[in-house]
Amino acid sequence: MRKIYFRFFTIADYEEEEAWLREQNNRGWSLVNCVPPGFYTFESCRPQDVIYRLDYKNRQPDTDYLRMAEDYGWEYLGQMVGWLYFRRPADSAGYLAEEELFSDSASKAQMAEQIVKTRLVPIAVIFLCCVVPNLLNSMSGRLGMLSDIFAVIFGVMFVIYVYLIVHCGLKLKAIRDRYQD
Repeated sequence: MRKIYFRFFTIADYEEEEAWLREQNNRGWSLVNCVPPGFYTFESCRPQDVIYRLDYKNRQPDTDYLRMAEDYGWEYLGQMVGWLYFRRPADSAGYLAEEELFSDSASKAQMAEQIVKTRLVPIAVIFLCCVVPNLLNSMSGRLGMLSDIFAVIFGVMFVIYVYLIVHCGLKLKAIRDRYQD
């Protein structure tokens, strides 16, 4: 039996996504596939504690990387919007370090920095170059009745972008700071 969930996680919520996927497996639902913007396909399974880990590459992983992960017991599930999905049974992890895809804190901090550079900065650029000017233009009233409609649309987009930039920026900074030596 299969079921599909829609669940949205921001670029900074990957630790919460890992925990949610683990919880689903504990409830008897194993991840089969994920499709943007957040559709997760699960297959019924025996409830089992399975550790899920995400890695951000923003490109296809090379075979050496996947082979190394497999050698350490991680099953590669696929990719969604730059995120690579891995899992392994919790009982196969002998000690806490084996529950992690990365064995060192520097790699975790570097991943957070990479997310900022390749995702958060482009979002901020789009915000500054597209949303803000269009909001200001629509508020000028030069388009008549359409100005009001566009002002509402771009006003909503403004609020969403501000929230995402602040939320993701602060959260990624906290993650980076937690793992930097």
